[in-house]
Amino acid sequence: MEPWDLGDPRAGPRRRPLGTGGDLSPERLIRAYRSGVFPWETGPQGPTWWSPDPRCVLLTKDWQPPRGLARTLRKPGWEVSVDQDFPSVVAACARAARPGQAGTWITPEFQQAYGELHRRGHAHSVEVRRGGILVGGLYGMQVGRLFCGESMFHLVTDASKVAFASLVARLREHGVPLVDCQAPTPHLMSLGAVLTRRDDFLDAVEALRDARPLPGLWPLSPGRA
Repeated sequence: MEPWDLGDPRAGPRRRPLGTGGDLSPERLIRAYRSGVFPWETGPQGPTWWSPDPRCVLLTKDWQPPRGLARTLRKPGWEVSVDQDFPSVVAACARAARPGQAGTWITPEFQQAYGELHRRGHAHSVEVRRGGILVGGLYGMQVGRLFCGESMFHLVTDASKVAFASLVARLREHGVPLVDCQAPTPHLMSLGAVLTRRDDFLDAVEALRDARPLPGLWPLSPGRA
């Protein structure tokens, strides 16, 4: 089942998957994200494909870190990089404990699929280290001037927040106005994410997916793999 053959996401279920099936090939994933659809848990019939309403997003233009995070960012010792260790970030996200979840949707199949997207310049990571040791990070998909966040992790307090703040600053600097956070969590909402109507989000996807961010956003970009 192709995610782009699941019908119009605007008319799909608000809190259930649009459908189930297909694989996680790069072409399928890119088409899905460009349609405002993302994969989640994989079962016997394949991955589920989602476009929830409302959608959790973050606007980069006027974002400011919350007061506590601003203090954290001023502390010395944080080492932030991008696209230096994508596989380790994804693997760490897969191991991270999630409140209310017994396991992870980031199966070996997902890790392999997004690793290939990274090699092709579509998926990217932010790494946070202390003393040279990876202690936090996040990864997601760049779709034109839209960044689609997938997952984050931390091994020390606030490390994932440092990665998030660094991501938002980088995106804003390179002309990317919107981060897709997919579904709301208390963690994301505390960082300044907001809820928007699915129709408004899909309008934004259509406007941003073919626009190019300013040069230098990521070390690896599509066409350079």
